[in-house]
Amino acid sequence: MGSAASSLTGSYVRALLPKRRAGAWVQAGMERTDVAVAPAALTRYRRLCGFAPDGPVPATYPHLTAFPLAMALMTRRDFPFPVLGLVHLANEIEQLEPLDEDRRLGYRVWIEKPREHPRGAAFDVLAEAHDAGERRILWRATSTYLRRAKPSAASRRPHATSASSSSASRPADTPPPPPGAEPWYLPADLGRAYAAVSGDRNPIHLYPGTARLFGYPHPIAHGMWTAARCLAALAAADLPDRFRLRVEFHAPVPLPSTVLFHAAQTTDIRDFSLSSADTGRRHLHGDLAPL
Repeated sequence: MGSAASSLTGSYVRALLPKRRAGAWVQAGMERTDVAVAPAALTRYRRLCGFAPDGPVPATYPHLTAFPLAMALMTRRDFPFPVLGLVHLANEIEQLEPLDEDRRLGYRVWIEKPREHPRGAAFDVLAEAHDAGERRILWRATSTYLRRAKPSAASRRPHATSASSSSASRPADTPPPPPGAEPWYLPADLGRAYAAVSGDRNPIHLYPGTARLFGYPHPIAHGMWTAARCLAALAAADLPDRFRLRVEFHAPVPLPSTVLFHAAQTTDIRDFSLSSADTGRRHLHGDLAPL
């Protein structure tokens, strides 16, 4: 699970090339074998996402190895959608047992057939990590993406263009932040910092100028950084050895901004959310449950 920067660079170059007209869907997959944790990269990842400096490998960390494989599949000429402009809707991770730093893993990533969605077409990228020796699955993940269809005039919302703004005033009907919500300040360079660790240099995360090319007035935080930061906050109260983490992304997190993290325990499930400290707009919500 080393740095994926070099393998992602070629994928983002291919993402700029026009796609050919989509034909019949062909399901494809990719694999990597015998992948070791890079200690320096893991240390930087833990620090940036708020994890403790030791203990099991964070359950969000294997995504750094799986994502370049997914990008290689999505930038193939026969993949029906352009990568730039896809919306990350949700992510689900299952940790089937704690991951040790010295364990070598094999990875398999594939993409399911797209399905209709009210806003276009959605598809799932599935990933598995297994013990390199025993081939026992230790980790699974599903990332759900949306390819937006062009909205009709009737479906356009007047506030849509300002959805990413962090300077809008709080609407009168927005409920106050829940008691105990924890404020997090996210600096302007957070996207560049996470890109340096993960290799994910999507232009929407880097600079105001590159983000505006894709319709965002500000760069936005990586969805997987926000998921990891929430998991790190939950991990402060200890985690079960086997668990499922589910996150749904509702609105981009502009950089810089201040967000509010809130978590609550319901039976054995931990619910959590992240919202804007300025507007109250919910950025994400999710839950963590033992398996």
